[in-house]
Amino acid sequence: MVSIENHIGKISVSEKFITELVRHTVCDCFGVADVCSVSTFRSAVSSLTRGKLFKPKGVVVRADKNGGISIDLHIKVTYGTNIAAAVSSITHKVTFTVEEAADIQVNAVNVFVDDMNA
Repeated sequence: MVSIENHIGKISVSEKFITELVRHTVCDCFGVADVCSVSTFRSAVSSLTRGKLFKPKGVVVRADKNGGISIDLHIKVTYGTNIAAAVSSITHKVTFTVEEAADIQVNAVNVFVDDMNA
């Protein structure tokens, strides 16, 4: 839960809303085939704890101490995509979308290219 406090009151935005907003934004970007699962380690931990530590597929949102958020993305790109250009485009589009829709400052967007679709 990310909370913003201003002169009107306190606004809370759920992590699930931000995660789904980011997933839809990333899937609309050129060159992105899919959003990958976060990691094998998390899958193993999730199976051992019977899903109690479930993290959404491919998107991890962390609240920072200064009121903003950091976002980690794990994606699969299509073959032939200029990865540097795609990552730059994704970073700018995700930052703009989250800041406009939820009015939350995005401090970092970390994009990890985990796989390539042939």
